[in-house]
Amino acid sequence: MSSYYPPITYIVPPHEDGWLLKTILQKRMDVSRKLLSRLKMTEQGIMLNGERVYISVKVSSGDQVDIRMEQETSDDIMPQAIPFDILFEDEHLLVVNKAAGIIVHPTHGHYTDTLANGVVHYWASRGERVRFRPVHRLDQDTSGVLVIAKNPYSHQHISEQMIAGTVDKRYAAFVHGVPAVPSGDIDGPIDRDPLEPHRRIVTPEGYPSLTRYEVKEAYTASAASLVELKLESGRTHQIRVHMSSIGCPLIGDGMYRHPLYARGEAAQLAAVAELDAAIPRQALHAVRLSFRHPVTHAGLVFDAPLPPDMALLQEKLRSIAD
Repeated sequence: MSSYYPPITYIVPPHEDGWLLKTILQKRMDVSRKLLSRLKMTEQGIMLNGERVYISVKVSSGDQVDIRMEQETSDDIMPQAIPFDILFEDEHLLVVNKAAGIIVHPTHGHYTDTLANGVVHYWASRGERVRFRPVHRLDQDTSGVLVIAKNPYSHQHISEQMIAGTVDKRYAAFVHGVPAVPSGDIDGPIDRDPLEPHRRIVTPEGYPSLTRYEVKEAYTASAASLVELKLESGRTHQIRVHMSSIGCPLIGDGMYRHPLYARGEAAQLAAVAELDAAIPRQALHAVRLSFRHPVTHAGLVFDAPLPPDMALLQEKLRSIAD
């Protein structure tokens, strides 16, 4: 016998009396065409006043429309007791503050010790049958706010918000140098580096990419700064590539390193290398994420303070500046 996630309910208002159920599902409950096809094949997927009906029927004022999705599990992900920081959870969403150094989802050759392993274990320990559905990703060494959908409906809705550009993603980064302009846009197309495909570069042939930045603190004595960034697109390594492209690579970033490393200018390189050695990863943290709840439509804002390694780096930079 099938088991279901909690239903998502809509009460038909008077001005929608006589509408087709299909119209209610698509225009009022925002059910995508793909999910609608799936619900039609589910025994209790679409219910009108507690009864299974065709979507071609007309509804009346006060009718209750329920959609139910069958519960799923991530059978291909091995549960592991890996601790993680929960910022918010309800029956539709799980929002976490991801630690640096942990991969979000198992990949080829890396099937364990990921956030997914820990979340699957956590849900199983609570008796919940939920499939792991991250709505977006963070690099392994990037920390901060990450949202995970607990059903296909929630995943669809937040993904659509991201495509529409209504999800506000903010990052904090410590970078070498101080941008010449205190705030501005970095509008540079990004694509793979043909010489090193795992890296990305700014190139005219790349995909449109836009990052907005604002300098929050400048540490002139150590030629570094704290920058807040807002992503208007979501390319791989976008912040790291864009900041490097304006001569301000992230501190600790071994992939997109300061140009002094290539030039080998020992006198200036010593100070740069000292800062890079102060943190074991790129100094990048997803500090804020805001979006609209997929079911209640309430505005949600999640903040994650700087993690200990970045807070220590900030203390170091401030002390040098003093």
